[in-house]
Amino acid sequence: MDDDALLRHSRHVLLEEYGIDGQTRVGAGHALVIGAGGLGSPVCLYLAAAGVGHITLVDDDQVDLTNLQRQIAHTTARVGQTKVASAAEAMHAINPDIAITTHALRADEAMLATLVEAADVVIDCSDNFATRHAVNRACVRHAKPLVAGAAIRFDGQLSVYDTRDAASPCYACVFPADADFEETRCAVLGAFGPVVGTIGTLQGSEALKLLAGISPSMSGRLLMFDGRATRFDNLQLARDPDCPVCRQRPSGH
Repeated sequence: MDDDALLRHSRHVLLEEYGIDGQTRVGAGHALVIGAGGLGSPVCLYLAAAGVGHITLVDDDQVDLTNLQRQIAHTTARVGQTKVASAAEAMHAINPDIAITTHALRADEAMLATLVEAADVVIDCSDNFATRHAVNRACVRHAKPLVAGAAIRFDGQLSVYDTRDAASPCYACVFPADADFEETRCAVLGAFGPVVGTIGTLQGSEALKLLAGISPSMSGRLLMFDGRATRFDNLQLARDPDCPVCRQRPSGH
């Protein structure tokens, strides 16, 4: 770490739990971010600011005027750009020393098989169950920690699914793929911008802790946020012994 990098990250280095060792791990780390919208915006900005050495962004959408109320990585001038290009521009404006790879595509099973395997941590900022389950399956298969968040209206949720720990549930243990969940979109029900930002910021925090080696993570807990009452609640999560996805875990996990 050169003098400029040490100065840039000095407030993290000063933290006893973080230190130079943690910053070195973060600088050598590779984060995969699925979705560069409301959740992905604070994730991308905080990971870039923290100096994560390589960040890969995946999103097939373009910046729209309706995004700007909550998707803080984007600007009015960049309406019409791909979200990954817009986010990368914002990230490099904060920290030009990091490597950013962008994929303006929808994440599918084949792409995820390659991208997840290469990452140290995966942050799911997508907005639909199909993508979340595909990301989870890839993370289980390659034993990569997954930081998953969601937000709609005034409500948000967050958890870490770290199947490197044999006791940790995966996303499908908690939200089975065949369950009858009602999928809702911001375009229909709306989303309070600061709630989306709160969950995304916490996702960035959990991802950085995993990269820096700071424990404990949120593995085994589901954090629920009520933005109207400004209240957090925690639910304990358990691994489902009958989960079909967990059968894909590498031996020993």
